[in-house]
Amino acid sequence: MIADIATIVGGENAEVTALMGPGVDPHLYQPTARDQGKLRAAQVVFYNGLHLEGKMVETFETLAKSKTVVAISHDIPEEQLLSWKDSAGMHDPHIWFDVRLWQQAVRTVEKTLSEVNTAHEPNYKLRADAYLKELDELDAYCRKRASELEQPQRVLVTSHDAFHYFGRAYGFQVVGIQGISTDSEAGLKAITDAVDLIKEFKLRAIFPETSVSRAAIERVAQDSGANLGPELYSDALGSPDTHAGTYAGMIRTNIDNIVESLQGRATKSEGQGQKD
Repeated sequence: MIADIATIVGGENAEVTALMGPGVDPHLYQPTARDQGKLRAAQVVFYNGLHLEGKMVETFETLAKSKTVVAISHDIPEEQLLSWKDSAGMHDPHIWFDVRLWQQAVRTVEKTLSEVNTAHEPNYKLRADAYLKELDELDAYCRKRASELEQPQRVLVTSHDAFHYFGRAYGFQVVGIQGISTDSEAGLKAITDAVDLIKEFKLRAIFPETSVSRAAIERVAQDSGANLGPELYSDALGSPDTHAGTYAGMIRTNIDNIVESLQGRATKSEGQGQKD
């Protein structure tokens, strides 16, 4: 998602390399020796922050001594971040699921590139402004699609707690079976609670994720009788040759699949198919 911003804002005035590709879980990711070489060679390093890349903290701290290393969440006011009782005061890192918050990340990337490469500052601003207008349209699209569901239908059960910003922005109650991090297994109580919730609201579908093990969500589906909807994109984009291969395409694919599955309509997961 971050590489997508950098590619769009940087345009021809930046060469962008993403370390984590489709289906990669950033919670568990550890850079290879080759990745370390790419990081050392880069002029600028962007990362999410908020402990999303938990196994790379020391790497970023070391790099920051010799180059520009920026968390794209840095400029988001703390009061706009979500935190959880069981997370020792840490904030939920999945900020990209609120499109308006993600717009602030776009400005952070633009500002950083402009400071590092001042000669191309007007170009970065022009592209950032155009992209922000596109994201305004994307946010409006998400709100329109969510409004197609009655409020009791707006309950989203997923593999792990990646969608709370989405829930806050677009009016969904969200239950992630595995908690915030994927670095642990779902407990029996979490599974039982999810099953009870699904039966209470008579949910038509629950959702696995592309970058998380399906074991827990399949157990919940089996015990509750709910259908498994299309895989949602949570911590990674889809393949570059699919609709979900860009941030905007990923968000649209998710909201379409969520709404149509909760309505009980048959859906085709655009992220799994080829672009038109």
